[in-house]
Amino acid sequence: MPRTAHLANHYTVQELKKKYLKSEDKVESRRWHLLWKIALGWTIKNSAIAVGINYGYAKKIVKKYNNLGEEGVKNCRKNPKNQKVGRKALLTETQLLKLQEKLESSPPDGGIWTGPKVARWIEKETGKEKVWNQRGWDYLKKCKYSWQRPRPTHNKGDKLEQENFKDNLWLKVKELEQKYPEAEVELWFFDEHRIGLKPILKKVWSKIGDRPIAIVSHRYEWVYVYGFVKPKTGETLWYLIPRVNTEWLNLVYKNFAKDVGIAEKKIVLLIEDNAGWHRSKKVVVPEGIKVEFLPPYSPELQPAERLWKLVDEPLVNKYFETIEEIEEILVNRCTILMDMSEEIKSLTNYHWLAHD
Repeated sequence: MPRTAHLANHYTVQELKKKYLKSEDKVESRRWHLLWKIALGWTIKNSAIAVGINYGYAKKIVKKYNNLGEEGVKNCRKNPKNQKVGRKALLTETQLLKLQEKLESSPPDGGIWTGPKVARWIEKETGKEKVWNQRGWDYLKKCKYSWQRPRPTHNKGDKLEQENFKDNLWLKVKELEQKYPEAEVELWFFDEHRIGLKPILKKVWSKIGDRPIAIVSHRYEWVYVYGFVKPKTGETLWYLIPRVNTEWLNLVYKNFAKDVGIAEKKIVLLIEDNAGWHRSKKVVVPEGIKVEFLPPYSPELQPAERLWKLVDEPLVNKYFETIEEIEEILVNRCTILMDMSEEIKSLTNYHWLAHD
């Protein structure tokens, strides 16, 4: 039978347990946990395994506790000695503030800021002969900057109208709930996406030194994906249609109403853009669907826009001989997407849609 470790009588078993449970420092909490286990009669080796630390390290903790009591358990790393460690910052606080101001405008060459350009600015500001380009990137991060692709916004988009739309959308839902008190009101968004024999090229992960190749042959034959999404739950409905016009839209509306279960006790507020065939007088909207249009030039307010990168994935960087091949893949892909509600919800449930 293994010999029980000696533990100095600084605290009782119950006191050690309280120290372990009440400690706010993770390192100290684990050390008290080890000592409590040993006080219960466990060996050092088994206690170390249970707590998740190295056996040699556990023996040192026991030795320090026996010699110093509570002082031997303290985490000294959280109170480092007053000494200079690491490399000295390139910029003073004043110079850092100056850099932040500079980043608000274009660099001297009129282009865009990059890590190397920031490094050159630091050289000029500090008089240092050489500042590595990586340090410029470090300081961009330190100034809370990240490398991002801008979201395109149309120059004719009306910001005030867009904000009013976001603020008033749920008021319209509430109005429908009051008008139809016994009905369930759902908010859906709808958009179309064109896919064809013109290849879709995108960046993909590839082994270093082995650049991916995509066979291309530009031809202009298309199929359209009509996508409906309910952002609150991530539910989707999909329709493959050969064209975009009023006749086909009426057919899609009819099938959507059937598939979503429109009835006396179910109303759908459907949000879509201002495409000409959407507003045509020949459009027949089934009873139970209330259509609301986005502000003009406001694709960023359309959650369904974010579905298309998911739809495109199986087609990226691939060559197809006929449009029928693409249709077959899209049928399978849309079927899969209908089971990806959590992923789609995370993409489409914008923060301004988060209302009860």
